[in-house]
Amino acid sequence: MAIPATQIRRGMVIVFEGDPCRITEFRHHTPGNLRAMVQAKLRNLRTGSNFEHRFRAADSIDKASLETHNLEFMYKGGDTYHFMNTETYDQIALDRDALGDAVNYLTPNARIQIEFFDTTPIGVSLPKTVDLKIVETAPGLKSATVTNALKPATLETGLVVQVPNFVSEGDVIRVDTETGAYLSRAKGD
Repeated sequence: MAIPATQIRRGMVIVFEGDPCRITEFRHHTPGNLRAMVQAKLRNLRTGSNFEHRFRAADSIDKASLETHNLEFMYKGGDTYHFMNTETYDQIALDRDALGDAVNYLTPNARIQIEFFDTTPIGVSLPKTVDLKIVETAPGLKSATVTNALKPATLETGLVVQVPNFVSEGDVIRVDTETGAYLSRAKGD
């Protein structure tokens, strides 16, 4: 679907030189008596590179048609992660490169959203927080209720986070998926 360059907005995904690119910043600019233009910063979703481009107001931009699918993580086999589409029940296998840092938060039955461009995954959306079990850490101290003293803890997915001293091996904790930081112990402990 072609749109005029003046309709570019932040977060929009366009096709630029054959690749899907997300607009990260843009600015409409009309210098003096010259023609209007749009200065945009883009991120290539296939390569991850950032770049700037100046569009003329008369330019036509192709808006990318993305498909978003809700997937449920089933299991991991080697470096391949197997998902089930929750709407069609089709099984999809994705490699570690396609998922990026999301692999640190995947547990069986976890639900995520993945954006596809021409059957290629280009974006993964995780829930804001996930609950993960601690599989290895130094023994917890019951008297250590101050949270400013931290120790490393390895979670069931292999992710290592800093946790307070009172947290023990076997505890389930809540982790922020954007920062990878410990938030709290999960309910029901």
